[in-house]
Amino acid sequence: MDYLNKLNREQREAAMCTEGPLLILAGAGSGKTSTMTHRIAYMIEEKGIDPYNILAVTFTNKAAKEMKDRVEALIGHGIPAWIMTFHSACLRILRANAEVLGYGRDFTVYDPTDQKTLMKNIIKELNIDGKRFTPAYFLGIVSKCKEKRIEWSEFTKVFGDDIKEQTAARVYEAYEKALKKNNAMDFDDLLLNAVRLFERDEAVLLRYQNRFRYIMVDEYQDTNRLQYLFVKMLAEAHDNICVVGDDDQCIYQWRGADIRNILEFEKDFKDAKVIKLEQNYRSTSTILDAAHSVISNNRGRKAKKLWTDKEAGNKIVYYRAEDERDEAYFIAGEINRMKSSDRKYSDFAILYRTNSQSRTFEEALSRRDIPYRVLGGLRYYDRKEIKDILCYMRLVVNRADDLALIRVINEPKRGVGGKTIEKLRALAAVRGESLFDTLKDEEVISSLSSKAAANIREFVEMIEAYGSEAADMKISDLYDGILVKSGYLRSLEALEEKDKFESESRIENLMEFKSVIYDYEEEDSNITLSEFMERIALLADVDNHDAGEDAVVLMTMHSAKGLEFPFVFMPGMEDGLFPGWRAFDREDGLEEERRLCYVGITRAKERLWMTSAERRTLYGKTDYTRESQFMRELDRSLIEGDAVYEKKMRSAGQGAFTDGVTESRSFKPFDQLKYARQQTKKNVEAMSTDFSAGDIVSHAKFGEGRVISCDGKIVAVEFADGVKKLALGFAPLKKL
Repeated sequence: MDYLNKLNREQREAAMCTEGPLLILAGAGSGKTSTMTHRIAYMIEEKGIDPYNILAVTFTNKAAKEMKDRVEALIGHGIPAWIMTFHSACLRILRANAEVLGYGRDFTVYDPTDQKTLMKNIIKELNIDGKRFTPAYFLGIVSKCKEKRIEWSEFTKVFGDDIKEQTAARVYEAYEKALKKNNAMDFDDLLLNAVRLFERDEAVLLRYQNRFRYIMVDEYQDTNRLQYLFVKMLAEAHDNICVVGDDDQCIYQWRGADIRNILEFEKDFKDAKVIKLEQNYRSTSTILDAAHSVISNNRGRKAKKLWTDKEAGNKIVYYRAEDERDEAYFIAGEINRMKSSDRKYSDFAILYRTNSQSRTFEEALSRRDIPYRVLGGLRYYDRKEIKDILCYMRLVVNRADDLALIRVINEPKRGVGGKTIEKLRALAAVRGESLFDTLKDEEVISSLSSKAAANIREFVEMIEAYGSEAADMKISDLYDGILVKSGYLRSLEALEEKDKFESESRIENLMEFKSVIYDYEEEDSNITLSEFMERIALLADVDNHDAGEDAVVLMTMHSAKGLEFPFVFMPGMEDGLFPGWRAFDREDGLEEERRLCYVGITRAKERLWMTSAERRTLYGKTDYTRESQFMRELDRSLIEGDAVYEKKMRSAGQGAFTDGVTESRSFKPFDQLKYARQQTKKNVEAMSTDFSAGDIVSHAKFGEGRVISCDGKIVAVEFADGVKKLALGFAPLKKL
């Protein structure tokens, strides 16, 4: 038992408590993995429990492998215990008993790609409008129904009986029957069918209950309803169940995690013992006290407080920046200042609430030649929608850019498939011309389907028109025009009904790109599209560093769970950003956001910086902000730097305001996103197209002028600095 001496008193008590229900409340950085692995080793080596009778489940293959490797390292040999993910355990049980549910033992497990293909076929077979309803939309519904155990036959009873629900019910039914016909299960089925198996065949349940006399569950706060039922049914015979988790780190409710599972464990298992692991081995006491001062405001939590025998350490630095650029430059400057010969760039992490925040930090770090990598998400300029729109703009500048054209010719869908593109490329190669020039050939285009031909003509006309107008347009106006006239924005809005989260995330990034454009236009009102593209290209060419490289880490707080860094920056501490506006959609939304804040704070080992911006330009709209509610909850004695909500009046260019909040409005990113989308479309829709000689017009760049002539495609206008010929419908002209 010498290895147990490495544990503290509470860890050792948990490791040696093997009989009956046990809840280990393991706070951040409290050594839960060590406790679990030592507990399994103790059961095998000291208690003589057969590894065959042990089941330990977790959420990721990586965590399962680490746990098994560490147990085997402790006892010096391999073990036959089941230490695996929930899905792996369910799959193994179903393989051995599939016939009970009417499946063959060789059933196939469909991955997301297989599911999408199957759903596409079903939509087609049922003659459902594929533009209105995507596979992702129906697959999302099916997944939620399976998680909540709603059968297809009960769908309309639960959700209603209008046309939309009837359609979803038909698709759900067809999908389930197709899976069964193909002797296949999807990932949700692995959990659902394991529970169904236990309910349907008592002998099978009894067999596994007798086998798994000792059950351990990692990250119990992240379990959903099906995972809860699976372990509860297995444990009911012997009650030797140990769950490990931290209700303060339940941050995945949006994808099904049910915090009630850990909060109500003692109700489910009478006489359960609770052991709290509150000694933290990661952070200074200042950081832990700060985390506690925030999380203690949550009502739905178990009472506990992390402590450490480490020194208090530095106070938390708070910086109230003028705007998001000042915020990013401050953080980059602090990293430069703190970096020394014995410190690596990889010791620093910037943790933000949303992916769209990364852009300003990427730019600030690039300008200081500080290496960085983005984890848990793509670099801002590498995101699909940003690369798509940049390729549209590249084409406007350079119609010979075949790579850009191939990327966007079918974004959004224009009926031009991969085979068609390959044929067109081959033809262009034979002719020795660019692909765009080939698309301008009416004889070539007329050989395509009528729909594809019409779409290609519109595409070519748009690129040509903006190419001729680019020199006479503000980049922001051209950007709005491309978003609207290409149909790209409309396609994302159509996706919103099917996959709201994905749609909003991509639209947020596109609207945030307007902020990039406005920044450059503010610096140089005469900047050309070519100059803008060159500068963006230089930023976008910064290499992505792999995990082994010495680079600052940028990531969302959700992605940071389970990680730790010596130095952590938490930007965007403003109401509306963090807590985010989505927090108010659900009754417990603010509590989950507060848990996310707790997770962010407890990633820091030595130093923590928290920042906010007095005014923030988001999606091309500038507003004044209010410091985050979580900043106001922090113990003030733990903070140095700027004061939080100092009660005084300050003057600004737009008038006086108190505590960084205008009298008339508060910062609401969701409202800004809606505003930005509306303005983008309004800017394009406001352009006049019906002109006659003599009309007085206004141009965004040249000012007022008088129409000389208009032939339906080109309008000639006399401005103060001469006559300009402009493309009708593309030039930003308004009739006065």
